[in-house]
Amino acid sequence: MPEDNQDKALHHGRYLTLLERRGWEFIHRLHPVVVMIAWTPARELLLVEQYREPLSAHTIELPAGLVGDEQGKEDEGLMLAASRELEEETGWRAAELTEIMRCPTSAGISDEIAVFIHCSGLTRVGRGGGTASENITVHRVPAEEIEDWLDAQRAAGKHLDPKIYSALFWSASRR
Repeated sequence: MPEDNQDKALHHGRYLTLLERRGWEFIHRLHPVVVMIAWTPARELLLVEQYREPLSAHTIELPAGLVGDEQGKEDEGLMLAASRELEEETGWRAAELTEIMRCPTSAGISDEIAVFIHCSGLTRVGRGGGTASENITVHRVPAEEIEDWLDAQRAAGKHLDPKIYSALFWSASRR
């Protein structure tokens, strides 16, 4: 929860709280967020596509999810959540998970910090697609085609999450 005792809660939701601090309204994320950067052994970046209600549109994103948001898993650790979310959303399991960096996602409107996780040693274990409440399409995009593929998705009217470009930058620096 917020550190400043001057925070005024304007609204409480299941996953978010709207706060006001010193005249600034912002959203407090109740659960940490993990974002996975996962390349298959064939050098394909795993991306997910799903309809996002706030945008009323489909988005292309890195696999990601909330930590400790499920009943009975409130004490779930970051790496366990990252492993679970990667498998649920993409159908791939990672042998090794490494934290890369923690970054604000939209510092002007939210205190949300995304924890980027590098996933390596991937093995396909299922179809992916998310949980029963999700409708996720998994995309495996070859490294040499990714820029053209992303351009085509944008031209088709889909929104691209800019965290993808962070993943590409970090991935290039790791080679």
